[in-house]
Amino acid sequence: IMMPVMDGMEAIEHIRKNKKTSNIPVIAVTAKAMLGDRERFIERGATDYISKPIDYDILMRLLKVWLK
Repeated sequence: IMMPVMDGMEAIEHIRKNKKTSNIPVIAVTAKAMLGDRERFIERGATDYISKPIDYDILMRLLKVWLK
C-alpha cells in the first residue's frame, strides 16, 4: 500500500476509474496490517487483501480465485 509517488489507495482508485482497467483484480498488499484494513481496502476498490509477510500458499489461492 505504501509506494513512492502515490499510495496504494490512490492507485486502486485510478485503476477503478479507468475503463480499460476497471475490471482487473487488485489485491492490496501491506506490511502495516491494522484492524479494519481489509474492509477499508475493499471499500476503496481492492478485490482482496493480504498482509506481509506473504504466505505464498494463501497468495496463490487468492490469485487462483480472482484470475479464473
